[in-house]
Amino acid sequence: MSETVAGVGAPDPSLIMQVGAGFWPSKTLLTAVELGLFTTLGAEPLTGAQIAERLDLRSRAVHDFLDGLVALHLLERDGQGEAGRYRNTPDTAFFLDATQPAYIGGILEMFNARLYGFWGGLTDALRTGSPQNEVKHTGRSMFEELYRDPDRLEQFMGAMSGISAGNFHALAETFDFGRYQTVCDVGGATGQLSIALAERHPHLRCTSYDLPVVEPIASRTIKEAGAEDRVSTASGDFFADPLPKADVITMGMILHDWNLDRKLQLIRAAFEALPPDGALVVIENLIDDDRRENVFGLMMSLNMLIEFGDAFDFTGADFRGWCEDIGFKKVEVLPLAGPASAGIAYK
Repeated sequence: MSETVAGVGAPDPSLIMQVGAGFWPSKTLLTAVELGLFTTLGAEPLTGAQIAERLDLRSRAVHDFLDGLVALHLLERDGQGEAGRYRNTPDTAFFLDATQPAYIGGILEMFNARLYGFWGGLTDALRTGSPQNEVKHTGRSMFEELYRDPDRLEQFMGAMSGISAGNFHALAETFDFGRYQTVCDVGGATGQLSIALAERHPHLRCTSYDLPVVEPIASRTIKEAGAEDRVSTASGDFFADPLPKADVITMGMILHDWNLDRKLQLIRAAFEALPPDGALVVIENLIDDDRRENVFGLMMSLNMLIEFGDAFDFTGADFRGWCEDIGFKKVEVLPLAGPASAGIAYK
């Protein structure tokens, strides 16, 4: 009996429990970001009592919280008990201290403030196909809510900037922009991709294109980066207006926000705006063609269900088929940072 239980291939509930209780460590990390814990520890290691005082934490579970983060390899601790001092790991110091340029906490802040609660409606979303975000409670879509509140729009843009920075710099380093002169980033948000490309490739002239309400944010970011001489802004509605013409059109995390008809409309608009031999570059968490490996891409597609109902993420093969049907002559996939890739279609 014991040999059967311990034998090779015996059923093991570990993965089931790890995934099923996954919201425990998730909320622990999101709460740490919300409290500013990693930023607080950016200056110096602190004891549990010092952390509790600075963050105004009064629960008896403060040490459980901190030691849980140690066990999750998100904090390090020197010493034991009341004398133990907590400090950031190299990764949390680099990515989760808000004073650092590589800070990605914005997306985690949005996960905590918005998505954590909305994902409680996943069962309803799967049964109905309906979004579970603001529209369920207010009748207004996520973007309508964002565009009517400048502070929330800025928060959203910051969140997207944090999660996209690595991908944008990877694209600037790995894709051959040498034969092109102009780039238009459609849905350019803060202008982050245009700035990254212009800094890495001084010969490029880049345009960050988005809705009029977004343009002032991009203009300010471009000015702060000192890139006004190579990066400009333009505004319009990419579903109602022709896209600005450029040698390369980029779309960073844009296509996955829409249903298939809208995806095809955007790809077709890019095709029409490009010259012969121009290129459309989409940056997405492209799902592997066999749909077995890219967990983040598949979870992101579920997130698009939560946010929009009929929107979805897609594979490189999906993108290739859509582009070839529209008339692009060649399509390739270029891996970027983490689960993200660039789908590149050449006209």
